[in-house]
Amino acid sequence: QVQLVESGGGLVQPGGSLRLSCAASGSISSVNTMGWYRQAPGKQRELVATIGSGGGTNYADFVKGRFTISRDNAKNTWYLQMNSLKPEDTAVYYCNVRAVATTTWRSDDYWGRGAQVTVSS
Repeated sequence: QVQLVESGGGLVQPGGSLRLSCAASGSISSVNTMGWYRQAPGKQRELVATIGSGGGTNYADFVKGRFTISRDNAKNTWYLQMNSLKPEDTAVYYCNVRAVATTTWRSDDYWGRGAQVTVSS
């Protein structure tokens, strides 16, 4: 099927920056929307940002102006550049992709295992 591997999480001080990466591999026929979601302790998973196959982006209000999503189609990889981080950005960040696998020939959502981002002094 399709496997997603995230990297780049960690501990950062308030006001600092981190860059998350997510690479998709496996039996991929095509890739459509790529995205990032996050889940803080005791809260539901929420959308952070998405980027479509044509490069169009969508951001949650709470990250506009601070986070930037981008993608490298040739590598089936996408990124989340996070600047001006705040303690309330602390969460597990999950990457997501809507893709067609050659094993199913169906458009499905796939998820990474999550990367911990902790913003603390």
